[in-house]
Amino acid sequence: MAWVYLIVAGLFEVVWAIALKYTNGFARFWPSVVTIAGMAASFYFLSLAIKTLPIGTAYAVWTGIGALGAALVGMLFLNEPVNAPRVAFLLCILVGVIGLKFTAGQ
Repeated sequence: MAWVYLIVAGLFEVVWAIALKYTNGFARFWPSVVTIAGMAASFYFLSLAIKTLPIGTAYAVWTGIGALGAALVGMLFLNEPVNAPRVAFLLCILVGVIGLKFTAGQ
């Protein structure tokens, strides 16, 4: 169950990262609410995951999911650049996250 919590935490990290873009320095109310709620949910699920997962593994996977997810949302929906090197480096993050999952011993 810890891995499910960790994946959910990572997905909420994507939510708050994307919402943060629209807060205008926390001057816009609803994007700020979504950002703060996403942060709280992300940290909550991360805290559940680290009850049984090693902190180094959990943190690396959590940030990897967030970074990969935010970059993909940016490329797919926010007109951020899509090019071969960028995709290749995102695949490196994905391989790292998967590698940590299979070597964590959980």
